[in-house]
Amino acid sequence: MIRLKKNIRVGKVSFYFFLTLFLLNNTLANGQDTLLEGNYLEIKVLDKVSSKNYELKIKIEEEKIFKNISIKALKCKNSEFDDNPEITAYLQVKDLMSKNNDEVFVFNGWTFSSSPTLTPFDHPVYDIWITKCY
Repeated sequence: MIRLKKNIRVGKVSFYFFLTLFLLNNTLANGQDTLLEGNYLEIKVLDKVSSKNYELKIKIEEEKIFKNISIKALKCKNSEFDDNPEITAYLQVKDLMSKNNDEVFVFNGWTFSSSPTLTPFDHPVYDIWITKCY
């Protein structure tokens, strides 16, 4: 009888120990997701005509007008790996000078900091690449 009570006590302690570990792990994992996704995106814009670089800070979900293009960042995320950092962002870019109503966006899609030509941003005057997500 005494051995049975001891086993029940050890079982309860083990249960609460593993429950605490599980809840702590979920809390840390949820906190890590918020660190991976950012509220601001920092990009560089190259004006190919003047050969000047410009650095822009864009709040996620807000539109930023730069000269004759409009840039909107819908999402940005940092990689989980520190040894080879990767920043991804979903961008929508409109050419405000274009009168063609058929083409709304010059670029609409995901772009990557390590390989911006994977989904190329094709504009005759400007080139865009990601530098930070925070």
